[in-house]
Amino acid sequence: MQTTHFTSGEPAVVITRIAPRHWHALEDDRVVGRGEASTRPDGRTFVSVDAWHRSVFDQLADAMLAELPAPLHTIVDETDVELTAGWERAGFTTRRREWEYVVPTGGGRVLPPPGVTIVPRGSAAEGPLRALDRVVRAEVEATVGWQEMPAEVRPHPPGDTVVDPALYAAAAEAGEYVGLVRVVQVTRLPRIGLIAVRADHRRRGIARALLSEVLGSLHTAGIPTASAEVNEANPAATALFESVGARRAGSNLELVRHGE
Repeated sequence: MQTTHFTSGEPAVVITRIAPRHWHALEDDRVVGRGEASTRPDGRTFVSVDAWHRSVFDQLADAMLAELPAPLHTIVDETDVELTAGWERAGFTTRRREWEYVVPTGGGRVLPPPGVTIVPRGSAAEGPLRALDRVVRAEVEATVGWQEMPAEVRPHPPGDTVVDPALYAAAAEAGEYVGLVRVVQVTRLPRIGLIAVRADHRRRGIARALLSEVLGSLHTAGIPTASAEVNEANPAATALFESVGARRAGSNLELVRHGE
């Protein structure tokens, strides 16, 4: 994530909303700043501002916040102190930290526990996969809440949270799926976006076997590393990724503004 370095000075600008979710800051008809709002599949609205001048950033942020309903979210690189301070001036506070991991794919395969079979990525049956997805989401929502899970970056129709079964590997036992892992290609690195095991099947090594399966398949395809984001407040996920040699490459802060 690029680090922001605001320049000094306070240019006279005009803030214009050029589209429902896009704003421009104009100085003598020249664009000197841009703002954007986007709604993620989980329903949360995230905002971003690209501006060189501190005052332009502040004016764009103020204009956007005046026209968008709260709560609003944004993501910043934790090392970007100036950008973080800009959003804090606009009333945002830190909601959570996410560690960015680089995950090597060349580790050895981990066998699943007895009675569990790993269904390779792209081979999972759609019906059982969707049934497990509903169970997992309900379990998470009843505890920490789905908003604490890794961000879902692929859009999906209302009610269709699987989107593409080909992205998943699954763990099967006694004729039903009890665990899943999703791998999405959103940048140059494949992203491990979700690992979940049904509550009554946890602490048996299923998650590690699922992770091992997808990392092994990526290695076979000639891909040396993958990426993952882990909520700092999820020690089990942190331990899982570090057990396969993942290293922290950075951290992001999710900031939120709840309104007046």
